[in-house]
Amino acid sequence: MMPPLIALVDCNNFYVSCERVFRPDLIGKPVAVLSNNDGCIVARSQEVKNLGIQMGVPLYQVQDLIRQHHVQLFSSNYTLYADMSARVMAILEEFTPSLEVYSIDEAFLDLSGIAACQHDSVAYGQNILKTVFRQTGIPVCVGMGPTKTLAKLANHAAKKWKKTGGVVDLSDPLRRDKLLRRVPVKDIWGIGSKTAYKLNQSGIETAWDLACQSVKPIQSRFTIVVARTLMELNGIPCLALEEIAPNKQQIVCSRSFSRRLTQYHELCAALSEFCSRAAEKLRKQHSMAGCVTVFIRTNPFNPQEPQYQRIARTQIQPATQDTRIIISKANALLKDIYRAGYKYHKCGVELSQIQPESHFVQSDLFNDTESAQTCEHRALMQVVDHINQRFQNGVSFASTQLTQNWKPRSERISRAYTTDWQELVRVKCI
Repeated sequence: MMPPLIALVDCNNFYVSCERVFRPDLIGKPVAVLSNNDGCIVARSQEVKNLGIQMGVPLYQVQDLIRQHHVQLFSSNYTLYADMSARVMAILEEFTPSLEVYSIDEAFLDLSGIAACQHDSVAYGQNILKTVFRQTGIPVCVGMGPTKTLAKLANHAAKKWKKTGGVVDLSDPLRRDKLLRRVPVKDIWGIGSKTAYKLNQSGIETAWDLACQSVKPIQSRFTIVVARTLMELNGIPCLALEEIAPNKQQIVCSRSFSRRLTQYHELCAALSEFCSRAAEKLRKQHSMAGCVTVFIRTNPFNPQEPQYQRIARTQIQPATQDTRIIISKANALLKDIYRAGYKYHKCGVELSQIQPESHFVQSDLFNDTESAQTCEHRALMQVVDHINQRFQNGVSFASTQLTQNWKPRSERISRAYTTDWQELVRVKCI
């Protein structure tokens, strides 16, 4: 049998890279992407990182640096990023029969036996790197190893040390041990800050220190997750690739508002929109929800304003995926917890007690029409989803209202270069 070989392909500064694909004049210049409402920095080019600007810092705190170094700012263009991600993942599928999309900018590939046939795993990784960049313009790094944890560490090294050429393979035990001695335990995939602190208290400072421990004592003193990480660091696979993403057990949709909302009807419209988006996600994974939770709150970062925060939940019997029912339940909860006189900063909805739509649901003994109505509701929602997939927001529910001036600010958003005919890049012939 061929030894296992897992690769992690990770896009470099993904949001920034997506913006630079269509603005090559920004290559080599400091670029940052902002969060919802243009409030915080959530993606940074290497030039911005070199300025000492931290991830998640509020924009107002670094305005002087932004102006001094002419940092280009963009609002988050999630439509563009999702489309570019799909293009990258489609290319990666050509290099392996088994792929796990781990996040919008990361994927695990099972290269067991494939790279060996090419006689050079690093060269195969370089081929992946060059192909993705040639076809999408997105730079990536490739980390390889016999386990997912080692592939993550290899990718970390590929990003940190440019002399690697963007590809590192930790299949060689000697090279693996050399890297493990240099990596702090807090930088290991799956080791949180609290766990890292406890490990440090026990004298375990590096990945090498952890790899040298015995499994059973570590599992008894910490958790099975740490024990599995230890085994993975030693080249023993414990985490399989998840080619089919598991269904979510909770679906949350919430936003901070572009302005403070004070009226009930404004909150109701925003909440209805969030319910619509959450219900779409629910149907996309062919599930139903048995519980709805609603929350509202003022701005906790402005203590000068009166503070108010409430959460309410209710059961849905029987479980449903019908947007109309979810909106009705959520708005009833909102009516109970809303209080006039406050400036609301954020609200949201959570769907839980999620089960497959094929799951048997006990119907009402005295209601013969319930099953037929359920089928009609599903058919109606399928039509709504089909229309909205073809025409963005082609159909919406009246309670969401047409004028949604509560939506987050996106004053610096780039064009929809790949998903809108009106915003395609125009090439001029000279």
